[in-house]
Amino acid sequence: MPTHIHSPTLITAAGNKLKLINEYVGRVNSKTSDVSIAYMRSPSGWSEPGQTPEFDEYTVVLKGVLRVTSRSGFIDVGAGQAVVAHRREWVQYSTPGPEDAEYIAVCLPAFSPDTVHRDV
Repeated sequence: MPTHIHSPTLITAAGNKLKLINEYVGRVNSKTSDVSIAYMRSPSGWSEPGQTPEFDEYTVVLKGVLRVTSRSGFIDVGAGQAVVAHRREWVQYSTPGPEDAEYIAVCLPAFSPDTVHRDV
């Protein structure tokens, strides 16, 4: 029988401003460790600490622009575009533009505070 996920769980996000994360599939909402799927909304001016995660993160931007910074520079990912951040590579996400951003993030394996390895 398929598992029906009736609603997401609101997750607290890291960063300098309030970012909303609705986890539909993952360690918290569905007790899934293989993959996490979340709908995220980050306000204009938001940024989070850099990280070197033990998972791949696939992100599809639905609205606004998400900046993805790596050691090689940065990519501004706009609505209708996607980006893949590879495991064990340092990355930092932000929304530096004048508008908020909305996006879907898929992590393989699932996101975990223990495996994201955020900068201190």
